[in-house]
Amino acid sequence: MAKLVEYNRLKLACPIEEWMEAATTLPGVQLIELTPRIAIVSTKLPGNFHRDPADQIIVATAQVYNLELLTTDERILKYDHICTV
Repeated sequence: MAKLVEYNRLKLACPIEEWMEAATTLPGVQLIELTPRIAIVSTKLPGNFHRDPADQIIVATAQVYNLELLTTDERILKYDHICTV
């Protein structure tokens, strides 16, 4: 999120620090830290996934924790090795 704001691809109604604090304290939201396992899995994704490291980490995190991804990112939606909503 912070990178999207930095690159002006996303506009927020408040500073990113406030947004992140509010977002990560919502009921049911759990912050998952980047682990060595996730970093390694992100470099070994099966099939033909694009080379954006942020997307690779997002997909690897979902795989490691067996999570569904909620996204509108077409490249992630087309990737057969992850469950999206």
